[in-house]
Amino acid sequence: MFRAVAGALRTVGGAVATVVTLPFRPPAELFGGALGGGRGTRRV
Repeated sequence: MFRAVAGALRTVGGAVATVVTLPFRPPAELFGGALGGGRGTRRV
């Protein structure tokens, strides 16, 4: 039973983390690409 609760909390936590970080991803990729400078750090 504890494993089921832990799994549910892990799923909810992952969803919350995704929603919270979603607004910050485009600027981070933008600045990451600008700061990376073309050293092959950019993922496609």
